[in-house]
Amino acid sequence: MAVNTSAESPLPVGEVSRLIGSWIDRLGAVWVEGQITQLSRRPGAGVVFLTLRDPSYDISVAVTCYRQVFDAVADVVSEGARVIVHAKPEWYAPRGQLSLRAVEIRPVGVGELLARLERLKKSLAAEGLFAPERKKPLPFLPQLIGLVCGRASAAERDVLENARHRWPAVRFEVRNVPVQGVHAVPQVVQAVKELDALDEVDVIIVARGGGSVEDLLPFSDEQLVRAVAACRTPVVSAIGHEPDNPLLDHVADLRASTPTDAAKRVVPDVGEELQRVQALRDRARRCAQALVEREERGLAHALARPCMEDPHRMVDERAEQIAALADRSRRTLRHLLDRADSELAHTHARVVALSPAATLRRGYAVLQRADGHVVRSPEDVAAGETLRARVAEGEFTVRADNQGS
Repeated sequence: MAVNTSAESPLPVGEVSRLIGSWIDRLGAVWVEGQITQLSRRPGAGVVFLTLRDPSYDISVAVTCYRQVFDAVADVVSEGARVIVHAKPEWYAPRGQLSLRAVEIRPVGVGELLARLERLKKSLAAEGLFAPERKKPLPFLPQLIGLVCGRASAAERDVLENARHRWPAVRFEVRNVPVQGVHAVPQVVQAVKELDALDEVDVIIVARGGGSVEDLLPFSDEQLVRAVAACRTPVVSAIGHEPDNPLLDHVADLRASTPTDAAKRVVPDVGEELQRVQALRDRARRCAQALVEREERGLAHALARPCMEDPHRMVDERAEQIAALADRSRRTLRHLLDRADSELAHTHARVVALSPAATLRRGYAVLQRADGHVVRSPEDVAAGETLRARVAEGEFTVRADNQGS
């Protein structure tokens, strides 16, 4: 219902409180679920005061009820318990305070809690928050580990001592927060976000040493699950509660069964790594030695071959073959030369026998005219012409007497 006001005609505080109260009185009774954070039962008082808080958000509301209403569940309800309250909203005008007047209180049973967690688990799984492909691998040797745990808790001690025992140089950035109760979820979420924002933090461990289903409810809170899913740094869940896994185990990049197991799986063991390095060195030495020995055997086998024991043996064998081939070629060449000499002598004899000089030596003569032409016919010579006559031993001149003589 709107109220007409202005700076010139404001409403008094009492009137505003009265109007708010009248609006709230129009609300009917409601069923409200929350977690009891404060509980006040004064001896002899007929009214019980408690504070009901939303575990996922930092919102609380005061609740009052008559003692007989609370006594009906006093044996099963205490601070930290989740309850469902049937109450009527009330407005206390003098203080401007809203509260709920409870007429019935019902504790939330473990079975119902587990059923709700199962429905939330299916919903988050359908979004892909638990998918294996989203899991980030842990670094082999983190330089700085973020740790979210309770202050001075056994979980903190187990992680620190076991990690430093395995790798003494490891460093931690610790955030001590409540790990159960009404303030656990927002502070754990804030601690995870702070560590994820640090670039030097290589991995984050969220640790708690186990507990009942109710104690572990903060680690199944949707707000925490989504905060871990949004982390860029790998997150390890080390809640240490085997029978029932909180939803943090499913969204984390690695689930450790206990805080001690988380320390063992996050950092390597220096002794084991030294042994592994020594084993690799021995293996490398054996491989190198085997290679050298194999090459030595190959070299020895090569040196044992006859050509390597007596390198000149091959030359000597080839020298004999070369000498034999040289003798053979020499004989062949001599034979060819002899035959050629014989053919040349025979040809020379024929040439000599058929040469003009040989004919001249048999008494013939060659007549040549003054111009050097050979006389072949009497018609070629004029009467009284001087001719030159060549004979075997020289030449002389003759005169033709008459033509045809």
